[in-house]
Amino acid sequence: MIKFIDQFFERFNQIEDNEVLSTDDLHLATAALLVEVAVSDQNFDECERKQLKKLLASECQLNTEEIAQLINEAEKKSKSASSLFEFTHIINTHCDYTQKLSLVNSLWKVAYADNELDSYEEHIIRRIADLIHVSHRDFIQEKISVRDK
Repeated sequence: MIKFIDQFFERFNQIEDNEVLSTDDLHLATAALLVEVAVSDQNFDECERKQLKKLLASECQLNTEEIAQLINEAEKKSKSASSLFEFTHIINTHCDYTQKLSLVNSLWKVAYADNELDSYEEHIIRRIADLIHVSHRDFIQEKISVRDK
């Protein structure tokens, strides 16, 4: 699994717009963005980690060990990434608007996992939403839907 993840991230800059990515590639890009939110406040606590695992389990249908490896690798890659573009480019190229809204919803779920929204978390979600071309209106609607649950 780790070898596969490393190979995926090495391919980030080689992906052509017309190339069809596997579902695993999309899940890895999603995991990296979720980790970006979780670590944005410098406190990747157990509540956020638990929420991240839950989201990845439901989306990716991986076992517990594979999810743990995915999160660990995504943490490493988010630290070494020069920008969010390498992650958001994959989302923009291969996801429709509904899938992007679902991602934004998941980002909010990670941010609210500890029942506290940090300004850094909100800022990174706003940046990701902008980069994947989600409207401000939809960005706010997803925030409210998660916050009010």
